[in-house]
Amino acid sequence: MTSPTTTFVPSHVIRSEFSAAMSAMYRKEVPLYGQLLEIVREINAEILRQHPALEDELGSLDRVGQERHGAIRLGTGDELRTMAEVFGIMGMYPVGYYDLSVAGLPVHSTAFRPVEKDELARNPFRVFTSLLRADLLDPDVRDEAEATLARRDIFTPALRELLSLHSKQDGFTREEADWFIREALETFRWQTTALTSRSFYERMLRVNSLLADIVCFRGPHINHLTPRVLDIHRVHQTMGTMGIETIPEVQGPPEQCPILLKQTSFKALNEEIRFPEKDGSHTGGKHRARFGEIELRECAVTPRAREIYDYLIARVNREAKALKNEVDEREYRKAYPDLLNRIFREGFPAWSHEELRLQGLGYFHYHWTEPESGSEASSSPKLPEEASPKDRADALVAAGRARATPVTYEDFLPVSAAGIFNSNLDEKSGSIDREAPNQSIFENALGRAVLDPFALYHREEDESIRRLLAACRG
Repeated sequence: MTSPTTTFVPSHVIRSEFSAAMSAMYRKEVPLYGQLLEIVREINAEILRQHPALEDELGSLDRVGQERHGAIRLGTGDELRTMAEVFGIMGMYPVGYYDLSVAGLPVHSTAFRPVEKDELARNPFRVFTSLLRADLLDPDVRDEAEATLARRDIFTPALRELLSLHSKQDGFTREEADWFIREALETFRWQTTALTSRSFYERMLRVNSLLADIVCFRGPHINHLTPRVLDIHRVHQTMGTMGIETIPEVQGPPEQCPILLKQTSFKALNEEIRFPEKDGSHTGGKHRARFGEIELRECAVTPRAREIYDYLIARVNREAKALKNEVDEREYRKAYPDLLNRIFREGFPAWSHEELRLQGLGYFHYHWTEPESGSEASSSPKLPEEASPKDRADALVAAGRARATPVTYEDFLPVSAAGIFNSNLDEKSGSIDREAPNQSIFENALGRAVLDPFALYHREEDESIRRLLAACRG
């Protein structure tokens, strides 16, 4: 039992230590991931040397270098609810709903992440967490999948004991936190022996590769761990020159459009797996699941800007699909950036942070450029009484008394996620032909509503404006 004077380890410390431990584990399991980290660190260091002011906006090289997001796939609502407890101990909460059935994938998802600005600054570790859409499967496949998933427990007995302990005492001592990190890692570890026979695996694979990945293994092995880079197109080119097989496109908006999220990845590894058979023997086989991804995070945008983005990226994907049918992959890689840029130049109205802010298309932090007290801070531009707080803040920026820096987009893009997932599917994979977003099913499985990312970004901007104007009045 803990005493009233017991000191508990803060959730952000557990989150940072778990993220580092997972990165070390994944680096051992997938050596190519280690090469990516070295490439990313070199590029980030060079960019920060060339643009030292970026550190005020992004943080130090170590802070950027520690940033990661991971991705896992779960099979049941029980697994999702327990995983939410695990992430909750690390101060990570479900943000957003992502429907991947639009890309023929039998999953829907959320992102577990910190939500407060100071927590994001300490460590913004995120895990994109997908749940099997059993309702999209044919009845016979659904029954087989659910029966198989009922046979496994992806959490160790010790981890379940720790979850109960944390619930009772609302925290972990140093020793308990170390134990929790070790046990939680076991859930995400790669297992070379499958849960099912090879014939069952191949039957699930013919329905969809993600279905096989979720149902036929003992746990939700981490399928990628993603560092943040400051020049995604340079990383994409560098991997190519090193002979690392990448997806053809950098997913997301064009290079010069500073919004949302850009991603690329190397192709999934084809890894050796042992499948247990009824007679006690094992059959050899291979499975494609784990790949390397890199991301560039830029300005969070408003619902209006996001609506424009989604419309344009749908156009891009239609034309890109037609282009793929006309040319070989080498020509496609050359042509895709021009196609993407052309469509966005025609339709997206803002191509700089200043344009995003003035058109109300992006979210920003507002800061004083000078001390927040005294005559300098109080001599602000005169505006009509009915002017909104946002108008007053923008007037201070125009007068040179304040500055605005973009709120970083902390979430994901379902079309980009689906594009990368699809690019890394086994060539034998089938596809689900039913588009059926259903947030209520997901939230019922989770046991709570997901948080609205737009509301979080809006709150972050509003809080910075309130602080700015309060200092101005003072």
